[in-house]
Amino acid sequence: MAKKKSAIDRFDEFSEGTVVGLSIKTLIAAGMTVATVVSMYMTLQADIQVAMEEPKPPVTKTEYELQKEMMDNAIIETKKDISEIKKSIDKMEDRLFNQSRQRWALHLIVL
Repeated sequence: MAKKKSAIDRFDEFSEGTVVGLSIKTLIAAGMTVATVVSMYMTLQADIQVAMEEPKPPVTKTEYELQKEMMDNAIIETKKDISEIKKSIDKMEDRLFNQSRQRWALHLIVL
């Protein structure tokens, strides 16, 4: 019985004179695969080039800084307004309390 050759032993048998049989179908499939990979690579390279040139930021750094500063100022102004409104509410509550005390005092005197 003949001993089976390993894959490495069979690889050593290949030389310049070895003829490998490939069908036309296999060659066409290999050619189409190579063409597809090359086409995808070229498309990707073109997309990368366009992406490097095209995207310009909608807001420049200076505009962003100015907008941020405006927003910060608006927040500070809003805090000041809220503080003033709270003071006004406190004054109104004090006046209302004093008026209600005076009414009770007048009501008690009348009785």
